[in-house]
Amino acid sequence: MPTVVLEILKTVERLEVKIANLQKVETDETELLNVHEAAAFLKISVPAIYTKVSRREIPVSKPGRRLYFSKSKLIEWISASKLKTQNEMLKESQIKMKAYRKHFGS
Repeated sequence: MPTVVLEILKTVERLEVKIANLQKVETDETELLNVHEAAAFLKISVPAIYTKVSRREIPVSKPGRRLYFSKSKLIEWISASKLKTQNEMLKESQIKMKAYRKHFGS
């Protein structure tokens, strides 16, 4: 019987660690960054951040005079900026051609 109890305790401890890690990830993604932190996170210069903000190329919040960047929004922005591979472009063009032929009957 004590062996079963020890196994249960080990399982509970592992679950507690996993839960703590999940909570840390959630707080990291909702974290707000200032200009310098955002520049460090994106690995670009602070002037480049200001340029992107002025061109409205990057998601930013500006309550008052300070700029704040949501870490999760920056990650989404980076993901949305992904370039398509040749294979993805080929598949896309094939789908468009199929729709074109269906619509115009050729």
